[in-house]
Amino acid sequence: MQAILALEDGRTFRGHGYGHPGECQGEVVFNTSLTGYQEIATDPSYAGQIVVLTNPQIGNYGTNHADNESAKPYIEGLIVREFSAISSNWRSEQVTDEYMERYSVPVLAEIDTRALVRHLRTHGVMRGVISTKIDDVDTLVQKARKIRKMDGTDLAKVVSTASTYEFDSDDHRNQSGNPLLPNSLVQSAKQRKLHVVAYDFGIKHNILRMLTRETCRVTVVPAQTTADDVLAMKPDGVFLSNGPGDPEPVDYAVKAIRQFLGRVPVFGICLGHQLTGLALGGRTYKLKFGHHGGNHPVRNNSTGKVEITAHNHNFAVDPDSINANEVELTHFDLNDQTLEGLRHKTLPLFSVQYHPEAAPGPHDSHYLFSDFRKMMEEWKG
Repeated sequence: MQAILALEDGRTFRGHGYGHPGECQGEVVFNTSLTGYQEIATDPSYAGQIVVLTNPQIGNYGTNHADNESAKPYIEGLIVREFSAISSNWRSEQVTDEYMERYSVPVLAEIDTRALVRHLRTHGVMRGVISTKIDDVDTLVQKARKIRKMDGTDLAKVVSTASTYEFDSDDHRNQSGNPLLPNSLVQSAKQRKLHVVAYDFGIKHNILRMLTRETCRVTVVPAQTTADDVLAMKPDGVFLSNGPGDPEPVDYAVKAIRQFLGRVPVFGICLGHQLTGLALGGRTYKLKFGHHGGNHPVRNNSTGKVEITAHNHNFAVDPDSINANEVELTHFDLNDQTLEGLRHKTLPLFSVQYHPEAAPGPHDSHYLFSDFRKMMEEWKG
């Protein structure tokens, strides 16, 4: 099956198609993780995007239910150098090609992914179309130019849960296959002392697992839930999740966060961090080609240590827009000095731009979930 990628600037790449035959469109971004293609595919933060993986061999260890970070893949399409037609791993339940076809994800393989990544790094992320049906380049380029831009688009309410639910960590479907985080660490319901209400802007399963490992009972609420409704649940803490799209249109969440300030401990990740920045009076901006991958060095200003971290974001908080008298800037990316974390100096609130739950990725930043638990315990007295 032949396939073609057409970018909005007219650049095209021809290769072989796998997964779902047909067409997909979205913003084309690249991810530098060496493993974890299934977790990447099922991360709701990738809604509206086609993902290029820089690791050349993809699909070789198959797929399995435990590695899903949500109920289904959210990527629009996948682009790789080599796509394995077989799987070789004792945990594999389904060949990756069949998995992608099952969830209607087109895959473009056997192209020069290095050339594509260099193009995106030089010119910035851009809209694109993958097609196995249309071979006319001009038609595909015109389609790419008509795709709605990510700027100004609220995707959080699109991927969010439709109703409130309790995360059941005892359910085997919610348990991780990660041997470094055994399920025995998950506290039973009777042992959970703290109640966390987690906003679902595109939340990942491993975030929920990490919260339950900190003796938390977790209630997940839709993105547009009001602060009054959350406070009525009498939470010990509020968690703001990751998610896709531009943070600025998510004004309903910014309003809710402002109402939480000083009333309940708050911890935000990724989009939750950007929304926190906006709630504190800051500004956000779009990065040229974003941060996507599990190998980004971040300096913790409080300790001086460098953490290797997992990232997935296109937008960032402008550090110059944050009131330094009220807010401490705690973490910075060493690659480009992007603001990666902040903490309020007097109120129980902190957030990070990267992904401390790291699925996939390193575990250097797991301590942040413990910090959140300690903050809730201190606030609760």
